[in-house]
Amino acid sequence: MSSDFYQAFDDFDRFAFPAPIIRVTGGHGGEALLIIGSEKTCLIDCGMAYCAEQMLENLEKALSGAGRGTLDLLLLSHSHYDHIGALPYIRKKYPEVTVCGSGHCAKILERPGARTLMKELGETARNQYDPDSSFEIIVDGLFADRVLKDGESVSLGDETVTAFETPGHTNCSMSFLLMPLNLLFTSESTGIIEGKDYVHTPVLKSFDQARESLEKCRALHPDLLILPHYGLVPPDYTEKYWDSFEEECGSKFAFVREMIKQGLSEEEMFERYTERYWTPAKLQEQPKEAFMINSKHILNAILKGIHGEGGEHGF
Repeated sequence: MSSDFYQAFDDFDRFAFPAPIIRVTGGHGGEALLIIGSEKTCLIDCGMAYCAEQMLENLEKALSGAGRGTLDLLLLSHSHYDHIGALPYIRKKYPEVTVCGSGHCAKILERPGARTLMKELGETARNQYDPDSSFEIIVDGLFADRVLKDGESVSLGDETVTAFETPGHTNCSMSFLLMPLNLLFTSESTGIIEGKDYVHTPVLKSFDQARESLEKCRALHPDLLILPHYGLVPPDYTEKYWDSFEEECGSKFAFVREMIKQGLSEEEMFERYTERYWTPAKLQEQPKEAFMINSKHILNAILKGIHGEGGEHGF
């Protein structure tokens, strides 16, 4: 992608969200974005557990400022700890909230092993970002009250939010279209802007699914995009963003294909992948342990796409 594409991102305030969206993010990790509907309030994700207190303080201030007394809905983009770790604390403060996610997300949150992993990763994040803290990471309350099907909408009054299954990053990933603003909250399946000149492709499960999710999102023709771990895309670059994601997927496939030609083992490929894509700046969003786990899944997904297992063709 040309340098002027990234220059446009550099000069743009990615947190200048249009009304009725308010950023209530509490710290490093996933964003927490509040929608003040004409009748109901809705939170898109809630961020990590370690910074739940700050997120709740921000949320209470935003609700109060809008003349609202409670949080009605919480929509989960997927089941990863950095996006939903604060859920148990939200339930304690707003017990009337209805938590919504995909069917697969709901099933994952029922698994004891998933909760154990979320607690471990949550503690790692706390130790990384707030080393003097003894804040308890809890996982009781990590469940969904309502399953949203693909294309199902929830009403906030004059506004609606429609959920779309967009797997690739995870099997449980969802994107959300806010109308009448025609704004799409994308999932990580269709990428993240990182730094000044890089679109990250955190596809942990399937690049075929990611391609299908990309086409589904593009076909919605949103006027505005909000990317996870990033923020608002400059409106003039909404369509160009899809192209940039495709280009970076292709670049990663070419990188791995070249390593295969060189006869590298998977372990050697992983070392090369880490050398190429890890930077200290990534610590702003996730501990290195989480990056390493995700990178192994991304590499495996690329290899699966290249080798054509399960009908995959990759990029």
